[in-house]
Amino acid sequence: MKYYLIAGERSGDFHAANLMHELRQQDAEAQFRYWGGDMMQAEGGELVRHYQDLAIMGFLEAATSILKFRGYLKQCQQDLLVYKPDVLILVDYAGFNLRMAKIAKDNGIKVFYYISPKIWAWNQGRVEQVKARVDKMFVILPFETEFYQKFNYPVDYAGNPTADAVAEFEPTTDFYERNRLEPDKPIIAVLPGSRKQEIEEMLHEMIAILPGFQEYQFVVAGVTNLDANYYKHFHRNGIRFVFDQTFDLLSHATAALVTSGTATLETALFDVPQIVCYRTSSLSYAIGKMVIKVPYISLVNLIAGREVVRELIQGDFTARNLLDELRTLLTDAPYLARMKAGYAELREKLGQHQAAKKTAELMVGYLRGN
Repeated sequence: MKYYLIAGERSGDFHAANLMHELRQQDAEAQFRYWGGDMMQAEGGELVRHYQDLAIMGFLEAATSILKFRGYLKQCQQDLLVYKPDVLILVDYAGFNLRMAKIAKDNGIKVFYYISPKIWAWNQGRVEQVKARVDKMFVILPFETEFYQKFNYPVDYAGNPTADAVAEFEPTTDFYERNRLEPDKPIIAVLPGSRKQEIEEMLHEMIAILPGFQEYQFVVAGVTNLDANYYKHFHRNGIRFVFDQTFDLLSHATAALVTSGTATLETALFDVPQIVCYRTSSLSYAIGKMVIKVPYISLVNLIAGREVVRELIQGDFTARNLLDELRTLLTDAPYLARMKAGYAELREKLGQHQAAKKTAELMVGYLRGN
């Protein structure tokens, strides 16, 4: 069968690549065409456009990029209709993908959605769009099943792919040597995100607190989909960078400063104490405050249904607050024990299900009419 996939960011590239691998196990004749990234490309098929071109962060930024966005939509529509796949598989990235879902549905192409858009957080009216445009929804967060049930829309939960990936990960034995790190200094992991916009907002503040923690080494998780020269203006004495080694970094870290996103869940699953950080433009934040319907921004707190990790958002995200909170993480044993107890609850809720494999089995079964 012919599969057309759309993933608009790095985490989507990762999850879509795993799904492609499992789809091929279920369907030996699988052919892939996609908008995605390097990890999907490694699984074969044809990459139409890289997700780097699609990366937009925040309401204001999206508004100022609307012409580019429309151009990509038109290109994607034309390419999809020429390819005529058996199914369009969408991965998160709601603003673009829900529009593509309508185009596919209007042209008789079956639509599957893997990793639900976060419509439970804001604009819940989009559920009606999902019901009208998406044939099958495959969710990765336990509470999403209950959310969709409220709207009489059955979905499939086959597990969480991040939980599976962390459980299967084996740390390398030469991490310190390979990255020229100091073996006797504990690591503070710094995860500033994978898009230039968020890195610019986050990283300067994150590394500003280094002088207060001279007994630790701050190691930044960089990504190779950005030019290595881009990171040069963040270099400071005592700051180290590793690239495309986030899991290895977390497996060796004592604590972490994490930009809100999938990385907060990854950090929790590695049992690393963390501070969740987030800042965007003032206008984007003001709009977000009006429309967002959930009490937390981190997946850790959302899944737990309570505050497990501290979130420093917008005006609270300052070097002073970061410094104070990190000192607490490193010295307050009862505080740390409560966080780790919350992590244990999180792992129990997510379970381990081989999510990509089970999702692929379900998808191919549905396509074959089983």
